Amino acid sequence: MIVRGHRQLQEHFDNLGPGDVVIGQVGGKYLREAMLIDLMQRGVTCLPAPPAQILNRSKVAQARVLRAWMPPATRIIARRTDLLNAVSEYQRQKIDAAVTKHDHRHCGAGVLRWESLELLYNQVSLLDTAYPFVLQPFMQDFQDVRVLIVGNYHEAYKRCNPHSFRHNLAQGGQSKPFALDDKTLALCRAVMQRGRFPYAHLDLMHFENGSCYLSEIALNGGIKGSRIQRKALDQKKKALLEALAGGRETSK
Repeated sequence: MIVRGHRQLQEHFDNLGPGDVVIGQVGGKYLREAMLIDLMQRGVTCLPAPPAQILNRSKVAQARVLRAWMPPATRIIARRTDLLNAVSEYQRQKIDAAVTKHDHRHCGAGVLRWESLELLYNQVSLLDTAYPFVLQPFMQDFQDVRVLIVGNYHEAYKRCNPHSFRHNLAQGGQSKPFALDDKTLALCRAVMQRGRFPYAHLDLMHFENGSCYLSEIALNGGIKGSRIQRKALDQKKKALLEALAGGRETSK
């Protein structure tokens, strides 16, 4: 059986088992992860895969699972002790400025720049509601590149905004096409394979010396600046999931 959509999933949830396929992201703000784990335990195939659905919603989870592709010294801060240790480590490495990325915030709203690590500690250490978040060194002189990948289709463009370090196009930025080299495309594919993403919107930090780091990855995201239109992109995603599901369905 192939289940499509939230309503059909709610209707058949209790009776699903090996050979069944659920297409689309599992809904439910507070029960999503529990439902995904339960479906996996019962042998149900979810498309996108549960790891991708979980990583899609959490910058902290991405920093845990995909840290190998992220900037050096990327840290997860889950409590005050983590922050104090990270500040000491950054100072030992002579890292003066940092960026924090707060979980479950999108479109750059949760990305903050700190010129002083002591200021970061003083501001955040007394606020239990600030945790968890991702801590990274503040980096400059790189190209902010967004990559779209669906199956064999891929394209990339760089985002430029001289008035914001976030390079957000919605706040007055501009975009230009970006030619993906084999090395960068391979990095994207490796990240997607690790996170079990069938398709992805990836944000990269690309430097002139050829080094490249993952900033974030998502199943869906803005495409302002891309050649492809939203409707066509969604159709490609849907067709890919249907193709993946077609070979996994068994009759019950």
